[in-house]
Amino acid sequence: MSSKRTPELNVSFDKEEKDLIIEETSIASSSNDKNPFVDPLVAAHYRELYEKSQYECRAAFDPEFEWEPQEEKKVIRKLDYRAALTACLMFVSLQVDRGNLSQAVSDNLLNDLGLTTNDFNTGNTIFLVSFLLAEIPSQLISKALGPDIFIPIQICSWSIVAMSQFFLSGKASFFVTRSLIGMLEGGFIADLVLWLSYFYKGSELPIRLSWFWTTLSLCEIGTSLAAFGILRLRGLHGKEGWRWLFLLEGAFTLSIGLWSFYAMVPSAVQTKNWMHPKGWFTDREAKIVVNRILRDDPSKGDMHNRQPLSLKQILKALGDYDLYPLYAIGLLAYAPIATVKAYLTLNLRQLGFSTFDTNLLTIPSSVLHIIFLLIITWVTELVDDRSYVSLIVPLYEIPLLGILAFWKGSMSNVWGTWVVTTLFLGAPYIHAIVVAWVSRNSYSIRTRSVASAVYNMCVQIGQIYASNIYRQDDKPLYRRGNKQLFALAIAMLPLLLLVKGYYTYRNKQKDKIWNAMTVEEKEDYMKNSTQEGNRRLDFRFVH
Repeated sequence: MSSKRTPELNVSFDKEEKDLIIEETSIASSSNDKNPFVDPLVAAHYRELYEKSQYECRAAFDPEFEWEPQEEKKVIRKLDYRAALTACLMFVSLQVDRGNLSQAVSDNLLNDLGLTTNDFNTGNTIFLVSFLLAEIPSQLISKALGPDIFIPIQICSWSIVAMSQFFLSGKASFFVTRSLIGMLEGGFIADLVLWLSYFYKGSELPIRLSWFWTTLSLCEIGTSLAAFGILRLRGLHGKEGWRWLFLLEGAFTLSIGLWSFYAMVPSAVQTKNWMHPKGWFTDREAKIVVNRILRDDPSKGDMHNRQPLSLKQILKALGDYDLYPLYAIGLLAYAPIATVKAYLTLNLRQLGFSTFDTNLLTIPSSVLHIIFLLIITWVTELVDDRSYVSLIVPLYEIPLLGILAFWKGSMSNVWGTWVVTTLFLGAPYIHAIVVAWVSRNSYSIRTRSVASAVYNMCVQIGQIYASNIYRQDDKPLYRRGNKQLFALAIAMLPLLLLVKGYYTYRNKQKDKIWNAMTVEEKEDYMKNSTQEGNRRLDFRFVH
């Protein structure tokens, strides 16, 4: 829905006209296909707001601008090619350098460096804590410099550290590189989501974000196949295979980082430069991009894309308790998958599979992950529901975790264990759904920037405790750990129902106040209210 504050204007309407304006504005706000700026008061207010904030696309804002559906489809295809595909390729660089540790472990990295399972846990914890602590600082830097500048710097920086893992010599160097990579990668996802929000409507974002995690799974398949070959270099110049893996894959992601300086642009109206002499769009297409996203969410123009956040704005965003239910999902939802996934290659080796078979056996779970991810994200947008659809995840995970926790024949039936583990790791993944959910329920650039970072911090906290569930004294089947994961999956059921209930309750609260107001009171609220973002009475939370 749209915020409809208006400035003090010397315009008068009779009661019938006022009723008509409010009715039209309400209808416009209920559909992304309608124009909330049909009300001249609303249009005047936002024109003034965009000028005040020096919104970079304000010159393209035109409440009366119209275009054909075919033109919009063409623009969306360009966006998918120019923005979404670019984001997916940059996401590859993230996954390669934070995910190849599992392949390195399959090549006896722990033994070569004299590390134990608990040291491995500590290294993962150091990575996640560093990642978590960097989330908000990274988002603040990105907001000030612009994602199009900061993201390429991030990729190049962590790639260089990833390549330096070729020279690992023991526990200390392992911990240091884990910390540096986590610190440099922290905030990357939130930064990238912010950049994509400049080009896509809220309803379009979940599908594009699902492409991210589809890319992740495709990347895992690709890196597993690459590891199958690279790890055979063990012995070349007297070096282990995992050293060559870090070096070669780090060089690959560095090339993506350098390319991303070319591929990213600041906004839809800033695509022409010496590297892009023709730009991404014609002037008319750029105007379509700008007006379609503003009509979907007028708050996207309340800040300049190079405008830093003040401490007061940060604290205000952190205090937005209406987003806390979504943060709770981040704390809990992904821990079971994270635990099993981190130990997949190590567990397969302990079950007796070879280094090379182990890396190939990780591929089927990635294929399942892609299929279920795309299906659940599509279903969410189709039925316009997030909470009930997300219940599919714990209902899918609980029986499989029950088998891993309580099946006595898992050690003797290694192929059966692999099948169950593969099915579990292919579970539907709701991260793309919740990231977009946070973005939509923020309803403000200021809040959205901080909220995306806080949500990802909660996900990292979940992964921190997840990385310590499997312990040295519980190997090789990790019965105790799997029972803990079983309990976490069960806890997701009431959590998702409570999230649904909370947002339903908050919307009813707003409806009660709004519907009790007279036409004059509603008009005064639209013109003079200082409430912002999701606090506004004319905004409704999605759930």
